[in-house]
Amino acid sequence: MKMILSILCLAMIVSSVGTVYASDSNGQSVYTKNCAACHNSGVMGAPKVGDKDAWTPLIAKGVDVLANNAIEGQGKMPPKGGNMQLSDDEVKAAVEYMVEQGK
Repeated sequence: MKMILSILCLAMIVSSVGTVYASDSNGQSVYTKNCAACHNSGVMGAPKVGDKDAWTPLIAKGVDVLANNAIEGQGKMPPKGGNMQLSDDEVKAAVEYMVEQGK
């Protein structure tokens, strides 16, 4: 019985790691296709990806707040970065990707 539980736990861990990787990959893909045009160059005040000084105060607000701002629009950024075809989960994945680059 312990062996079965151990195998089940290991399978769950492996599955969750795969899910995280898929989410990270999806976030990077969404970012590249939809967000990079502004967040690579900093156009219209967009915080540049990887700029720790710009991202530190934003990260302090929390990923959920940042994702909500991206979904609803913030400052000069339109809702969902102007691509209303994106799901909320896709936008959040892109935000999570940008946050990771800003740490």
